[in-house]
Amino acid sequence: MIVQGLAFYLFAAIAIAAGVMVISAKNPVHSVLFLILAFFNAAGLFVLIGAEFLAMILVVVYVGAVAVLFLFVVMMLDIDFSAMREGFINYLPIGALIGIILLFELVFIFGSWVIAPEAGEVAFAPMPPVDDVSNTRALGRLIYTDYIYLFQASGLVLLTAMIGAIVLTLRERMGVRRQRIGEQISRPREDVIEVRDVPTGSGA
Repeated sequence: MIVQGLAFYLFAAIAIAAGVMVISAKNPVHSVLFLILAFFNAAGLFVLIGAEFLAMILVVVYVGAVAVLFLFVVMMLDIDFSAMREGFINYLPIGALIGIILLFELVFIFGSWVIAPEAGEVAFAPMPPVDDVSNTRALGRLIYTDYIYLFQASGLVLLTAMIGAIVLTLRERMGVRRQRIGEQISRPREDVIEVRDVPTGSGA
């Protein structure tokens, strides 16, 4: 028990410190790297509570795909930090309004047990016996039966994020030459091919 307790406090402390660095680091690449560190420590916490499937999914999906995708998108955006600092004051009221709304939502969620004490009983699904159903099977049954619509909605959110990343990275830039397949195919034959009658032995 002492080893598990020490591991829990170690993983939790590193995860909290990495989360703070994600929002406080000035370099966005460093923020993504700290996000990967937070994911790894969260996976360690899942292992401690016996949710090894969630730990594996967190490492494979979030660290192996999503966090690396964030890293490449941040590196490809070519962000002008001076322009961001200049427009910070202009967007400060909107940011403050969004922060107040998020704070109200968090207070409402954590205080829901005071407003509606029966809400906690409705939220928890009955857990099958561990000996009868494996961790992966129980999780799959719960996601694809009771929460199938929320699962599909999360897929739409990820699709929207992917489309947004593509739109941000494929914008037109001055001085960058791009391949235009349509113009290459539509060129007439006379513009790209020149037939010459070279006498034998004279070379090209």
